[in-house]
Amino acid sequence: MSEIASQKPTVAAELPRVQTAGCPRCGSPVEPEDRFCGACGSEQPVAAELVAQPAQRYLRCKNCGAEIGVDPGQRSYLCPFCESTYVVEFTPEQSGRQAPEFVIGFALTPEQALEQFRRWIGQGGWFRPADLRTARVEDKLRGVYVPFWSFSMLAESHWSAQIGEYWYRTETYTTRKNGKTVTRTRQVRETEWWPLRGRHHHYYSGYLVSGSRGLPQREADQLKPFHLAALKRYQPYFLAGWMCEEYSLPREEALRICQAEFYRREQERVARFLPGDTHSDLQVATQFSRVSSDLILLPIYMLSYRYGQRRFRFLVNGQTGKVYGEKPVSWPRIAVALLVAVSAVLIVARAGGGWPTGRTCSPLRARQVLCRQRVGRAIESRGAGLARCHCPLGQQCSL
Repeated sequence: MSEIASQKPTVAAELPRVQTAGCPRCGSPVEPEDRFCGACGSEQPVAAELVAQPAQRYLRCKNCGAEIGVDPGQRSYLCPFCESTYVVEFTPEQSGRQAPEFVIGFALTPEQALEQFRRWIGQGGWFRPADLRTARVEDKLRGVYVPFWSFSMLAESHWSAQIGEYWYRTETYTTRKNGKTVTRTRQVRETEWWPLRGRHHHYYSGYLVSGSRGLPQREADQLKPFHLAALKRYQPYFLAGWMCEEYSLPREEALRICQAEFYRREQERVARFLPGDTHSDLQVATQFSRVSSDLILLPIYMLSYRYGQRRFRFLVNGQTGKVYGEKPVSWPRIAVALLVAVSAVLIVARAGGGWPTGRTCSPLRARQVLCRQRVGRAIESRGAGLARCHCPLGQQCSL
């Protein structure tokens, strides 16, 4: 029987390096295919003529709701998000959706992403099911441009809280020492509370909300960060040779997710902003304004496969190489490993004399320790075979 083992995201030891060239005017680094220098704004020479917009067919998955563009020459269609074959064709012009504004190109090659998968799946390999055929799984790795919503907005808050400041007083008390009553002093901390209210504002940006219903926000967060400084204006030639998904999460719904995250950050900022030593009953009322949004296509490698009755997915950030995924584990093998570990501990403990033998009584030892803790009296030995416990119950413990 196999279950899911969640894996923490990891980053490859060697991340891909972005190739740059010097600006002819100011010498600042400029990435290939950038039309303008980010430092001086001068127009850059284009080495090759840009590729025209590639022809694509658009499919909608009936299982997870993902909408993707594929090569028109492709004859077999599998959803890269859920591996479903239940897809239907649609025309994006009929949907009236917003066109993407920015894009980050793939920095990892498919071979590098596949190597990331092999390294990841090999971790804890003995605990994987023996019938999991890695070769058949590797063929399903796909590079997909996934839509993300990026919002920026101003948060203006009114807050109120109880502010606490510490002060100390000297307290006199009596205690017993060596059978005598003695008087001593100690410092006692007190807290003085007073109400406070005020205003706070901050401009937030940079939080990416997955525009794909096939890629939940929880999984998208595991692949972050993306280096947004590498954003480029969207051009159709970026999609040549890659799959591209149409956003299925509308802007209004993505905005609510983003505002919830920004409100959480605003509460944390206000809490750090408060004076005093401590606070309580913090209330923050926030209004958002000057909201702007961008639709961005981000590069992600996906590998979705089924094992048993479950679906597993492996994801790679196509820019940084960061990975996240779930893989099946074999519980029978885990049980065997635990049994071997427990047996080894028992053997070592018995060989080292750690386990009681002969007339030594482990429950008696535990009871003696308990009596010492609760009553504060020692156990008096009476002969070689009898010990009396002077606890309130007057119990006798026979060795």
